[in-house]
Amino acid sequence: MKTELRRILSESARLDVSIDTLSDSDDLYAAGLSSLATVHVMLAIEDEFGVEIPDHMLTRRLFSSVDSLAAAVEELRRSQADA
Repeated sequence: MKTELRRILSESARLDVSIDTLSDSDDLYAAGLSSLATVHVMLAIEDEFGVEIPDHMLTRRLFSSVDSLAAAVEELRRSQADA
């Protein structure tokens, strides 16, 4: 999953540095992620993983790192599987 997230970030996030130079826990905002780019990242994640990110999850913390994005997608997949 993190490979797919990294691909999405490289295509949609318009970071100041290559995603390949960042660890999974590095701050994506410090790497240049903008609020506009988060919208593109969100849409790409929803499309790639077949999830819908609810409004209450749309926080700066969600988009802060590859780790936080992966945790959110896992949570959304679990909750959809339980539904």
